[in-house]
Amino acid sequence: MSIADDNLVDDLAFAHALSDLADAISLDRYQAQDLVVTTKPDNTPVTDADRAVENAIREAIATHRPTDGIVGEEFGSDKGATGRYWVLDPIDGTKNFMRGVPTWATLIALVEVDAAGAEEVVVGVATAPALARRWSAARGLGARVRFNGANLFESERNGIEGNDLAFNERRIAVSKVSALTDASISYSDFIGWGERLAPFQKMLTQAWRTRGIGDFWSHMLVAEGAVDIAIEPTLAVWDMAALDIIVREAGGTFTNMDGHNGPFGASAVSTNGLLHAAVIDGLTPKV
Repeated sequence: MSIADDNLVDDLAFAHALSDLADAISLDRYQAQDLVVTTKPDNTPVTDADRAVENAIREAIATHRPTDGIVGEEFGSDKGATGRYWVLDPIDGTKNFMRGVPTWATLIALVEVDAAGAEEVVVGVATAPALARRWSAARGLGARVRFNGANLFESERNGIEGNDLAFNERRIAVSKVSALTDASISYSDFIGWGERLAPFQKMLTQAWRTRGIGDFWSHMLVAEGAVDIAIEPTLAVWDMAALDIIVREAGGTFTNMDGHNGPFGASAVSTNGLLHAAVIDGLTPKV
């Protein structure tokens, strides 16, 4: 293992530690009767849990990675000058969180910037404690999912206390589906598509199966090989950065709807790779 790989192992471990911190806060506020919900200037909701999680992560980064920059959804962005910055979405799926729907997650990613200014996500974690799942990846190290409490029966039979359960982790990979007619597509809704809505709806009629799963989970299901295509027309970098590296390390492809690689293009298309060119072409309005 190279020195760079050693550093990424350490950075991934730190991202998991940040995720543990986030989970403790978000689960404590999930379905809380006194949850405080306000509206941001863009008319999207934010809860006290969003702010508490991001604050805690920022404080941990300031303590343990003081020279790294931070780009966060709730408290602004400072990429710093060291060529490394963390991208934070304290609760992806806030509307689900505030309604008691368990499909929400904290997304944490590390971006490296090279001498030419090119940016690449090198570490990512998507932790969804209400689903008892956590996905993670680092450049060159593959992608994995953890199932917390998946072996509950076996553990109880062996006399292990519930709060001492070890995570059950496995490596994940995208599917081998190569035809749209055999593919499963996931998306959120039909808002924000503009001129691409008609081509997208046509694509849905051609697919084997479609589901409005949405948010981070759509892309994590692509990484697991359970879904073949996930598409979101309007997203911010903090919605995508962690998902990008996890999908890529699982063998998939992550671009925006114009086909540009990475999470910096304001939209997201993740596929198993085999279907990507056809999906991008299918989403392009024909003159």
